Amino acid sequence: MDTQSPPLHVYFLPLLAPGHMIPMVDLARQFARQGVKATFLTTPLNAPQISKSIDRERELGSQITIRLLEFPSKESGLPEGIENLSATTSLEQTVSFFNAHDYFQGPIENLASEDRPDCIITGPMYTWSNDFAAKFGITRLSFWGTGFFPMCAHNSIRRHKPHEKIESDTEEFVIPDLPDTLKITKKQIPEPLKGDPENSVNELQEKLMKGEEGSYGMIVNSFYELEPAYVKHFREVIGKKSWHVGPVSLCNKEDGEKSQRGQAASIGEEECLNWLNSKTPNSVVYVCFGSMSIFSAAQLREIAAGLEASGQPFIWVVKQNTEWLPEGFEKRMQDRGLIIRGWAPQVLILDHVAVGGFVTHCGWNSLLEGVTAGVPMVTWPLSSEQFFNEKMATQILKIGVPVGAQAWTRRTDSSAPINRENIEIAVKELMVGEEAEERRSRAIALGNMAKKAVEPGGSSDTDFSSLLEELRKNRNKN
Repeated sequence: MDTQSPPLHVYFLPLLAPGHMIPMVDLARQFARQGVKATFLTTPLNAPQISKSIDRERELGSQITIRLLEFPSKESGLPEGIENLSATTSLEQTVSFFNAHDYFQGPIENLASEDRPDCIITGPMYTWSNDFAAKFGITRLSFWGTGFFPMCAHNSIRRHKPHEKIESDTEEFVIPDLPDTLKITKKQIPEPLKGDPENSVNELQEKLMKGEEGSYGMIVNSFYELEPAYVKHFREVIGKKSWHVGPVSLCNKEDGEKSQRGQAASIGEEECLNWLNSKTPNSVVYVCFGSMSIFSAAQLREIAAGLEASGQPFIWVVKQNTEWLPEGFEKRMQDRGLIIRGWAPQVLILDHVAVGGFVTHCGWNSLLEGVTAGVPMVTWPLSSEQFFNEKMATQILKIGVPVGAQAWTRRTDSSAPINRENIEIAVKELMVGEEAEERRSRAIALGNMAKKAVEPGGSSDTDFSSLLEELRKNRNKN
């Protein structure tokens, strides 16, 4: 008599930030659709941002649940209510928030003693997760929410330290040992890589990288056709076991699923679609800088003026209050501009036929969602690995127009480094002319490849199947 083995049970533990939680929810849903029992670990204030997607998945018959962990506010010295990176307001709070992830080890070990999971997939910051996996005899995989190319670039600079031979902050140098010749400046590389002893994030960064070296492998939200040379480089030169399973956002097929990713949108799905339906194909510029960016009032006024001067219809997502808006701007723009205050259903918007361009901060999720929708971009990196991602969009994929960002933008910066002329010129270059059409056709081709990658037999579907097979083998060994 055949005895069927129980389903794999996987814990999903993201860094508590929107850009990490949203793709990991999509990843957990993909696992659950393959018959895996998926347990998503998060805290009470973060759960409402993901519960709709997970409830919907469970209604379809998947074994997927949320387990709540108390956030260690007292232990980490953070005020009550800060349970997400986007809620931190200073560098000191950010460092305390990162360190808070250490306190989850005990509660998760208690849960695992009952559940006996077969695998744990963690975001960055859970530097104890290798010890946890060893204790329970299970596989630990990492999911950093970024692509192969930025990880290769980061690894190269960390290992070779080319910036240490350069005195000037603005002189370009080649990122060594990569398949493409790409240049960057000191001002544009991630701050923890600069080795500044005064920067409290440096020690944390080294701890993270050492923790990563001990993981079994990495799951990457990308697809082979997007960055083939870097998939190969990551696996063969850096020597890291990895599986590309993206774009994970493509598990959201219906408009309702797309509009319910992340926090509740501050605009109704119907209102958003009605506005887009009134515009001609490829005419609208979508402007959004992710969940973490905060611009000065002066910079926001320059964006408003640049969008107005460009003559293009636009949707602009603004996090802050809008007292700084130029006088009469909304009245003048009422027919061609839609301002969304707060959270926007980004995938729903990008997928609409009216959207022909995307002004983005080059966060990996946004870059990949733009690629998947077949939309070219104005690139405006702000921090983190976003200057690497800009190189990918503009120089490797050739689907991006740089706005001219030269250095990290700090949250406390009150200046306006990018002026209205820069913005107007970049938007016009993105949307109008022969080169714009060539960029758009390249973007559309990549979007088609992205969709094929996740279909049965596609590159990501095949990699995902081999990952599940390996996890089952590992369970049988243990």
